[in-house]
Amino acid sequence: MGMEISKIILAFMVLINPFGALSIFLDLTRYHSTRERRKVAQIATFSVFVVICLFTLSGNMLLKLLGISVGSFQVGGGILVFLIAISMMSGNDNPAKPTLDTNSEELAHARRQKPGTIAVVPLAIPMMIGPGGISSVIIYTSTARGYQDTLSILAAGLIISLICYITLMAAARISKFLGDTGLTILNRVMGMLLAAVSVEIIVSGLKALFPDLAA
Repeated sequence: MGMEISKIILAFMVLINPFGALSIFLDLTRYHSTRERRKVAQIATFSVFVVICLFTLSGNMLLKLLGISVGSFQVGGGILVFLIAISMMSGNDNPAKPTLDTNSEELAHARRQKPGTIAVVPLAIPMMIGPGGISSVIIYTSTARGYQDTLSILAAGLIISLICYITLMAAARISKFLGDTGLTILNRVMGMLLAAVSVEIIVSGLKALFPDLAA
């Protein structure tokens, strides 16, 4: 049974959640020109795609090296994703991603870095793709049954990277349109969708660990 690319895109969308990185992107690029902002957005989204490709192609090897079964990783990863979803629905930030104070010394130092530097860290990693997103990539990779499934994951990664780029380039307009309240509501909706995704991951893991459950 082939993977449904729409489900993979949904999982990546709610875990990467480019809307959650809008305020950091705007703050980091506050004193940058339009051209520099575009460069930051390009490098950040390309970095996200590279990370997705890296773990898509090496995920199974990583699990084998660590001696972790697919079912165990699915259950563990699903629980992590579910905890993230609960936190998001409660109105909190994603616990698997850092919370940067706009007045912090760390962020002030990041502003002074070159556009290419801040695009990779902290914007792409871990603000957009952190432990939850990486776990999701490995989970889908571990259940891939052929090159077509692998291509589906890579295609979903490409699509979500393009969505991230478009979102970052429209960051000012989106933030102005939605406001803090709109972004909070959107974050909670993302959390609800993420909870549904996590349940499916956990159920798949339990079926892999206990085949009789599938009967």
